Amino acid sequence: MSTDIRLAFAHPEERAEATASSDPRDRISLRDHVAEVEIGAFQAERGHTQRIRFNVVVEVRPHPAPIEDDVDRILSYDRLTEAIAAELAAERLNLLETLAARVAERILAEPQAMRVFVRIEKLDRGPGALGVEIVRSRAEAPLRAVQSDGTEAALHPLVVYLDNAAIVAPDLPDRLTALEAHGLPLILTVGLPAAPVPRSAARGAQRRIDLLAIEQNAWVLAGRDRRCVVVSSRTEIDWAMKNRQTVVWAPSKLVLDAVDGPGTHDPVALALWLAETMAAARLAVHGDVSVPAGSRVPVERLAP
Repeated sequence: MSTDIRLAFAHPEERAEATASSDPRDRISLRDHVAEVEIGAFQAERGHTQRIRFNVVVEVRPHPAPIEDDVDRILSYDRLTEAIAAELAAERLNLLETLAARVAERILAEPQAMRVFVRIEKLDRGPGALGVEIVRSRAEAPLRAVQSDGTEAALHPLVVYLDNAAIVAPDLPDRLTALEAHGLPLILTVGLPAAPVPRSAARGAQRRIDLLAIEQNAWVLAGRDRRCVVVSSRTEIDWAMKNRQTVVWAPSKLVLDAVDGPGTHDPVALALWLAETMAAARLAVHGDVSVPAGSRVPVERLAP
């Protein structure tokens, strides 16, 4: 049995260890936590509770000061069980995938949580356990902002890929107004400019050249509508989203700084990676371009 197959069926703690960076973090875990809940999309699962089992592993950032045996200075195990209980109590769900994502999101709201593995299994639907497992990182956790009623809510942006035809289209301002009308924070991405890009025989150098060329195109877009603000860092993106600015993404910093960054500099693949990283509501794509399969966010195509 290959290592990949073994890890696919291993406990999340082994998965976390196998995918740790060169600077591994501490981990806490919750094993074999069982709850009875009504969940499921099939009619036979409605009106009845069933046992579901949770296994959770959280990679944590060390506390900056000595913990001095003080429970208030650590991410407590109670936070993991509380996150599960809160999501189970929130509403009836059809999918384990939805429950796992919500539990992960709630755990990642804790300041020390950096990456979380969540495995959930149904124990009463057959002779074996049926389940899902997900991994989410703080970089992928949605930004939260205070609403007008004083409550906090996650911000899930609309990420839009615009091809060069859309950038130079006379009705670009009207298109942006229509996109803003969705009421979501708006992040615009672009591809390479129409003009030829310098070529290098070194792959790493070409990657940087292409990223810089994309950024030049981002400035071209921003110059066509003053609502557009070019940003490069996650901090700048978060601030712009909270303040409802229309963002144009300059990708170099985020892509080159990412530990688990995209293995490509294809502009559409980068837009998809950003959408997944930002927990976007969806990715809207303009132009006759190919979108990589297996997206974790919905993808739609904009009208020409």
